[in-house]
Formats: sequence, C-alpha cells, structure tokens
Amino acid sequence: MKFKNLKSTFNKGVTIPSLIFIIGTCFLSALYPKPTENILNEIKQFIFINLNWVYVWAVTLFVIFLVYLMFSKYANIKLGANDSKPEYSFFSWISMLFAAGMGIGLIYFSVAEPMQHYSSEVFANNHYVSRAKQAQLYTFFHWGIHAWAIYGVVGLSLSYFAYRYRLPLSLRSCFYPLLKDKINGKWGNAIDVFALCCTFFGLTTTLGFGVVQISSGLNILHITAENSFSNQVIIVISLISLSVFSAISGVDKGVKILSNFNVMSVIILLLFVLILGPTVYLIGSFTEGLGNYINNFFNLTFNTHVYEKNALPWFYDWTILYWAWWISWSPYVGLFIARISKGRTIREFILAVLVLPTLFNFIWMSVFGNSAIWFDLNVAQGKLSELASDPDALMFRFLEYMPLSTLTGFFVIAIIIIFFVTSADSGIFVMNSIATKNSSKSPKWQIVFWGILLAVLSLLLLNAGGLKALQSMTLITALPFSIIVLLFIVSLMKGLTIDQKYYDTNFSASTVPWSGEFWKERLKNIVSFKDNSSVDHFIQVKTKEAFTDLQQEFAANGIEAKINHYENPVRIEIEIHQGVVNNFIYGVENKVKTVSEYIINETNLPDLDDKKTHYPRSYFGDGREGYDVQYFTKNELISDVLKHYERFLEIVSEERNEMFISSNANQQKE
Repeated sequence: MKFKNLKSTFNKGVTIPSLIFIIGTCFLSALYPKPTENILNEIKQFIFINLNWVYVWAVTLFVIFLVYLMFSKYANIKLGANDSKPEYSFFSWISMLFAAGMGIGLIYFSVAEPMQHYSSEVFANNHYVSRAKQAQLYTFFHWGIHAWAIYGVVGLSLSYFAYRYRLPLSLRSCFYPLLKDKINGKWGNAIDVFALCCTFFGLTTTLGFGVVQISSGLNILHITAENSFSNQVIIVISLISLSVFSAISGVDKGVKILSNFNVMSVIILLLFVLILGPTVYLIGSFTEGLGNYINNFFNLTFNTHVYEKNALPWFYDWTILYWAWWISWSPYVGLFIARISKGRTIREFILAVLVLPTLFNFIWMSVFGNSAIWFDLNVAQGKLSELASDPDALMFRFLEYMPLSTLTGFFVIAIIIIFFVTSADSGIFVMNSIATKNSSKSPKWQIVFWGILLAVLSLLLLNAGGLKALQSMTLITALPFSIIVLLFIVSLMKGLTIDQKYYDTNFSASTVPWSGEFWKERLKNIVSFKDNSSVDHFIQVKTKEAFTDLQQEFAANGIEAKINHYENPVRIEIEIHQGVVNNFIYGVENKVKTVSEYIINETNLPDLDDKKTHYPRSYFGDGREGYDVQYFTKNELISDVLKHYERFLEIVSEERNEMFISSNANQQKE
C-alpha cells in the first residue's frame, strides 16, 4: 500500500476499513454530538440493564481461568521457546505494563471515585464510617484483580501464540486453533479492524479527559486565566508531539524510560501524601480495607444488585461501566503487555499482571481516597465531598489541604503529562502494529500519522462536546469483545493441551543410545574435565563424522539432510527441511559452566585448574531442553539423533499436533 509514493507497511484489509469507521464515527459525534450521544447512550443503557450479566460472568470467568492456570501443569510453560529469556528487567517490565494499563485514570479517579462513592445517595443513609468503608471497598473492586484479569487473558493469549507458536503478534493469532489458516483472510482482518477501532476510541476518550484535567489544574494553579479550548489545543499538540517522539524512539528507549520515570514519580507522590497526611489512619484503613476486600471477594464478584432496586443505577454506572471500560481497553493494553512479555513463564506472567499492579492500586487508592475522606470529615467540613461531581478539579482541591500545595499541584500535572505520553506512545505503537499485521519495521511517518490523527480527532471531539458520544461507543463495543475474549480462553486451552502433550511425548524404547561396549573410554571421559579446545574438537570431529554418516544414509533413503556449521561458540547441526511443518533440527554446541569451589579442592575427584569447564550440549529445533553428550560415541550420537527424529515423525503424523507444528515458524525469526 502506498501513499503518494511513500513506502508503507499498512495492511489494506485492516487499515482502510478501520480509518473509515474511526473517522466516520468521530465526525458524526462532532457534527451531531447530542443526537449521537443520545442514541448511543440508549444502546449502552439497554446493554447495561439487560445484558449486564454477560459482563459479570465474563469477568468472573477471566479471574477463575487465570487462577487455574497459575496452579496448573501449564504454569511453567514459557511464552517463547523453552530456552528464551526475558527482554526487559523485572522493574522495567512491571513499569511498562502498569503505565499502559492504568495511565491517567490512576490520577483522575484516585480522589474522585472514593469521594463519589462516599457521597453517593445509594449509601446516604449509612453512618459515615460505613460509607467510608464502602467507598474503599468498591474502589478496590473496580481497580483490582478483576480489571487486571481482563488485561491478563488478552495479553497471555497474544504472548503465547506469538512467541510459542511463532504467529504474528496480532489478535487474529489467538484464533489459530479455532480458525487455522482462515486467520490470514477476512476473518482475521475483521478481528484486527475491531481491535484497532477499540484501541483508538479508548485512547481518544481517555486522553481527552486527561487533557481536560491538565487544563483544569493549570487554571486552579493560576498558570492559565481560564480553562479554554485554545489552552487544550496547546496541551494536545505539545503532548502528542512528545508521544510521537517517544514512540519513534521505540519500546526499548522512549517507552521504557518514560515508564520507569513514571513509576518513580508516582511513588514519590504517594510517599509524600502518606507521610505528611494522616499516616496512622491511612495505614490502618488500608489494612482493614484489604481484609474487607478479601472477605467480600466472592460476594462482590457475583453481586448484580438485583434485589436492591435503588442501587441498580449506581451498579450500571460504576461496576458494569468499569467492566466494559476495561474490556474495551484490553486489545490495546493486552497487545502492549504481550509485546514486552516474551520469555516469561505463564505463572510469572499471571502473578505479575494480577497481583503486583492490584496491590499498588490498593495502596494508591487507599492513600489518596482515604486521605480525601479524612480531610473532608476533619478539616474541610464537607467541602471536598461537595466537589465530588467535579473530578477534573478534585485532585488539585484535595492537595490544597496538604503542605506545599502549589508545588505538589505542579508535580501532579507533570505526572499526568508523563502518563499521557506513556499511554499515547504505547497506544500509537500498538495501533501501528495492528494496522501493519505486526510488521517488524515500519517507516517513521506512520507513527507520525497515528499521532496526528489522535490529536486532530481528540481536539475535534473536545471542541464539539462529542467525547461522551465516543465514550458510549467504546463501552458498546465491549459487549462483543467480551465474547471474543471468552473464545480466547477456549483457543488458549486447546493450544496449551497440545503443547503439553508435544513436550511430554516419550522416545521409542528401541533407540536407547548407551551401551557397555566402550566402558573404558567412557570412564576416561567421565573422570576428566574438558577445556574449550577439546570440546571444539569433539564437535568438529566426532559430531561432524556422526552427522556426515547420517546425511549420507538419509540421502540413500531419499531424504535430504543439511549440515550447518557455526562459530563463536562452535556448534554444528543436522537439519531436515520440511515444506509444511517445522524443520527437524538436532545440534551440538559448546557450552560453558562454572564448577563449585569444593569440587576444585576435592582430592578424590578429577583435577581442575580453572572454575570454568566446557561441555558439548545437544539442542533441538523446537526449543526443548538439551543435555550433555560428551560421553557419547559416534554411533551413540547417531542413535540419539535417530531417537529424536523418530519422535519428530511420530508427532507430525498426529492430526492433533497440526496447529502446533505448522505455524510457518521456518519462515519467521523469533
């Protein structure tokens, strides 16, 4: 696809329908904001009132499924080859997934949501202590495990099929066990169009509200004379420019650095409020709130308030809206989490995605929400709860009751700006990835294009008052996508079952390589440690001879085998090319290991002058764990290769393994 002779990696089947729908919906919302908002709001209300149980059951199943996987036999499966390593440090990984998953909402709702629950008419008849506890409980519920379970299922499915099956990092890949090669056609395009539109709408509305909060904060701090549209234009242009620059820098630079800085900034602000606010009250309320959340976990999960008619509007406007909101954001957040999670095990992924962000959210919401309620009761005489309907300004009004309020106000604006940029840059990165079917290299102008489109349409909607209409559209799309994510679970379980059986397949008893014929030679090998040159010699002579004999015998049986040689470190492999399934590869490489000190000093063990020793280790094309082959004779090496080749043929002949071994991995790089 070309735009005025500019090279492009855009996929026509995904990009063109997405742009038509995105631009059409935004212009409709801008030109006819009220009628569009009314129509979409009626559809949304119908869904929330009549189909809210779909959201409740879907989110519940997401939580149950992830908890099951965490303790299942599949928990140690890696998101990638068995020997793959994580690309990012644990702190950078957590920082990036947290910044993408929560973003501006963490600042926007940290005071506003607890205060709105506390001031709600639903709890008006309760004692103020009960109202404060309810406010914290429902804030925990909306920002806790359930929200992250939605992101977790999408991110895990994407990571698994992208790195384990070596399919493109795209939502369509999650349907491979169900649709097979149809994912490359219209069905796959439709799934990606849906994901791209959800991502764009979610980003546009959330960033729009973030701009309004920044503008409101600048007005309260007397930096700007009024909260005007012209100020919002300057804010959007400045922040989108920073986001585009960060996205062009790539995940390894811009996104990672900003995310790390972001997490450090919010920790500083958190400690400031905790230490200078009502510290003892905050620690006690967090402890009690956590226990309250655990005790009420199942009741909260399944509660539809069907017996509490007066609470139903609140339930629709909070719990159901939140589930729809998280689901609508899950394509974007899930894709980004998947992009940075290669090399993690399933258990590690679930623990990190479910537990750590949830715990931090609880601490954050407790410190800010409970501080605001405490100040409202003891200092502000109810003035903060009177501002519950003005969430844009509530954070800054709350900070006026803290020391250094002006300084902290500027600091909060800086954090919102960084959140804005980290959300926008990772969002731009994800949108371009979807539109290009995860092209490894895209021209920089495409990143700029998405940034400009995001800025223009956000400003258009801000000026015309069409953000609420677009928000309703975003929440409506969450219903069909919740069904799609449930199908991800079916697909993922099918893939994991085949994966486990594949690696658990045993060898034939007829190909056990060891024998007692050369026991003296083997003993000599066992009682001596190997240096680098002797292992290189083993690989270049004995292993090569074994592979050469095998190659000739394979040729005599009509099978073409290739021998590949590599240096630094020395390794050699025999490869049999397959047209449809993955190539068969058996290799031997020079590996080094460190020997413990007590072995070196032990008199009744072989002599070793250095702590490092080398050994030849086998490896396989499917990423299974290799082993030491230094004691094998040439014939035993041949027998070992045949053992794995027989296993390979047995596996590829079974129909159930078709999708695990025919994913075009031979043509793709990890």
